[in-house]
Amino acid sequence: MIHLTIDHISLSVPEGSSVLEAARTAGMDIPSMCYKEGHDNHPSCMVCMVRDRKTGNLFPSCSIKVTEGMDLISNDEQVKEARRDALELLLSDHVGDCEAPCSLACPAGMNIPLMNRLIAANRFDESLKVVKEEIALPYILGFICPAPCEKACRRRQIDDSVSICLLKRFVAAEDEKSGQWLPPVEVSTGKKVAILGSGPAGLAAAYYLLQKGHGCVVYDKNAEAGGALRYSVPAEKLTRAALDAEIHRIERYGARFILGTAVSRELFASEISKGYDAVILATGDTAVEGELLSLFSSSKSGISVTEGTYETSEAGVFACGSVLRAQKMAVRAVAQGKAAALAADQYLRGMKPIPERKKFNSRFDKLSEPEFAEYLREASGEKQIAPGGGEMAGFTPEEAIREAARCMHCDCRKLDECKLRNYADAYHADRKKYATGERKLMTRHTDHPEVVYEPEKCIRCGLCIDITVKNNEYTGLTFIGRGFDVRIEVPFGKPMSAALVKSVKECVESCPTGALSFKYKT
Repeated sequence: MIHLTIDHISLSVPEGSSVLEAARTAGMDIPSMCYKEGHDNHPSCMVCMVRDRKTGNLFPSCSIKVTEGMDLISNDEQVKEARRDALELLLSDHVGDCEAPCSLACPAGMNIPLMNRLIAANRFDESLKVVKEEIALPYILGFICPAPCEKACRRRQIDDSVSICLLKRFVAAEDEKSGQWLPPVEVSTGKKVAILGSGPAGLAAAYYLLQKGHGCVVYDKNAEAGGALRYSVPAEKLTRAALDAEIHRIERYGARFILGTAVSRELFASEISKGYDAVILATGDTAVEGELLSLFSSSKSGISVTEGTYETSEAGVFACGSVLRAQKMAVRAVAQGKAAALAADQYLRGMKPIPERKKFNSRFDKLSEPEFAEYLREASGEKQIAPGGGEMAGFTPEEAIREAARCMHCDCRKLDECKLRNYADAYHADRKKYATGERKLMTRHTDHPEVVYEPEKCIRCGLCIDITVKNNEYTGLTFIGRGFDVRIEVPFGKPMSAALVKSVKECVESCPTGALSFKYKT
């Protein structure tokens, strides 16, 4: 056995072990992208760096064998900086989006490409569940959302954007026909929340609070719920059937509505502040009584809230939507309603509300013309589909499937599994630090029936080469070229379908990025 020390912890490991293997036997979390147990190791990523305490030298832990008396450091600032540099160098050569531009442009952050793929596969029920993760009122928003996502859609560069808003409305309308799906409710907490205002922000807040197991009572000064959706949006733009259906869904979910009741300062003090465990102000830009507003206003300009959690100066009171500032997009009010609800949920569970943090995201600019064909490899070549019955009628199932099939799959297929993204996020990497000159052109190899290969996402770790050799693939994969131009390809000009026969699953699962991924994962 070899005896060594890592981070002042004494270890004994078999001779021939790598430093990385030694550290992992002790439960130490040293990152690595190019290492796979039982396979040849090519230290290409350099994110597993550690430092020799005696000499100060840095080296990749996956490729150095342990020696007697080693004294190493795996987590000081110098080591972390070296790993960050390695990640930033990999990112300088990486061409690909983590999240699709449409999802980034959506104020609610909905997973639009996944919705599209499920619709194209005739899996309407599943697509609605994807929508409802981030958007509580898809039927309503399908009529009135100005669709910033469609302006960001890369398909727009080629012909016309995918009709995302109409597709969102389609799955919501289909759900109305099949019985109004509702997500499971968590175990009741016994807590009760007052929501002041039944517009888009208030309805969304109720939806997510109910889902978390809290009771909700929604107050509104008007005789009918809906706020600005009912009293400011004309019926020719938003059908009353869609509005009423969404409100009925939330009522059926467990919300109680107290309508025709303006919440004054007196009512708030005598009933609401004493009878509820938390309050969400979502009364819109004109419906708040001036004296009530003064309770939570830090200045004459209105209510101030903590960014991301929407907490007011009063403990347990949150504010969202147009009560803060006039919202031109109902989808933004809906997103704020969700954020306020999740913060209120944390508060009700005795935790300090923490805003949801955006994860690291790789992205590149517009497609260049040579890339159009690459992105159309997996998308329908049809022009944008117009609803045969007109815009207000929306898509038929057949039209929705055809339109959804126009989506070009701009998002990464390994959005959550990509090690490059996960480590870049953990080490706060700057994706632009070493990016210089023109980027490489994005290419897609789609000839394999199961797999897509995107070389511009490859870090050239060589794991797929070693796997295909060990599995005795007929051609397998190999390194082509030298130096900075080296790439992984199929030898002899053969297609990917010839290279990956027995090794498909292992290669895809071992690839540390989205370079090798399954085509049809949804």
